[in-house]
Amino acid sequence: MTAAPLYFVRHGETDWNAEGRLQGQRDIPLNARGRVQAEEVGRRISTLVPDSSTLAFVASPLGRTRETMEILRRSLGLPETAYRPDPRFVELTFGAWEGLTWREVRRLDSASAARRERDKWGFVPPDGESYAMLRDRVAPALAELSGPTLLVAHGGVARALLVSLAGIEEEEATRADIWQGRVLVFEGGAHRWV
Repeated sequence: MTAAPLYFVRHGETDWNAEGRLQGQRDIPLNARGRVQAEEVGRRISTLVPDSSTLAFVASPLGRTRETMEILRRSLGLPETAYRPDPRFVELTFGAWEGLTWREVRRLDSASAARRERDKWGFVPPDGESYAMLRDRVAPALAELSGPTLLVAHGGVARALLVSLAGIEEEEATRADIWQGRVLVFEGGAHRWV
């Protein structure tokens, strides 16, 4: 990716987010709060990039990211569906753990949960993928971005970007708060939340 800014937006809240469930690649829709967050982030973008039509718009193909993108584009006065879905930006899969809360994971698979706590970046859940694997999957898609871009994706993708674009240590990235309804701006090897 060039030095052009990347505006990262995590999809709005879903009921599974509110319940603390691992969504991974399950296609869970936004809830009412998530739709409001998508509108709010559209307003933030309009302040950050007054001529937002100059941005490239890319999204994970999951429904929650697409709906977030379409709501924020509508709030910018842009055609809702004029963006590019890219499956490489889909969330990491938690495999057999998807649909569970962390409390349930610790109860049902305490040994694996303990291994994950020791190495959150490299741990691969049963039938899932690690953050390291996700970073490798996202890298070619990032390399193809050639100008200012708005990306709507997922918390795991944001962690991969923090490592790849901002030089954050891997374990630190696994503990970072990744907010909904805000914009994470990557530019010049640095990052900031807006």
